[in-house]
Amino acid sequence: MSRRKPYLVGHQEFAALYSVDPKMVAQWLAPSRGVLDPSTALVVSGVRYWPLGFAARFGTTTTRFRQVDLDAKARIVAEQGAGWEPDLGDQLPPIVGQQEIIAMFHLPAQGNLATTIATGRFPGCDWLLSGSMLWLLETVLDAVPELRQSARSVSWDADEEVVAALRTGTYDGPGSRILTRGRHASKGL
Repeated sequence: MSRRKPYLVGHQEFAALYSVDPKMVAQWLAPSRGVLDPSTALVVSGVRYWPLGFAARFGTTTTRFRQVDLDAKARIVAEQGAGWEPDLGDQLPPIVGQQEIIAMFHLPAQGNLATTIATGRFPGCDWLLSGSMLWLLETVLDAVPELRQSARSVSWDADEEVVAALRTGTYDGPGSRILTRGRHASKGL
């Protein structure tokens, strides 16, 4: 099923919007810099992502004005297909990555999911951002009947508590926090 999805950016796409190295985005996030508030990001599978609307206006909110590269923004929109441009994280539908999917289905190992993806039995990702695959929660849930048909050893029964937590934004399982230098950092949005 085709759904219009919100436009998102990861570190690499955020950096492209301002023609800087992706490491600069990490520097903007540093508490000592205080340029980019980590709470503005959505955390999926331990990585930060931002709504494109927020990322595109970020340069106007800093003490040192940064001009967004409109060509880079147009490329991001074109790569993501039909969608819409959210500004705030609370405007986003539930989004999952591999860690949330593993938790949702209580998969015994990451390899179970990786094999299912690699063999084409898992639905195509809705986003490929900064090298990571992301899905709308509903894309994954809609695929459950087909996953069950092709399964050999995994039941593909979604844990309704995990699904409910993902839908309400209260999920705090694997992937919900950024791991930095062995410590848990704060949860986004």
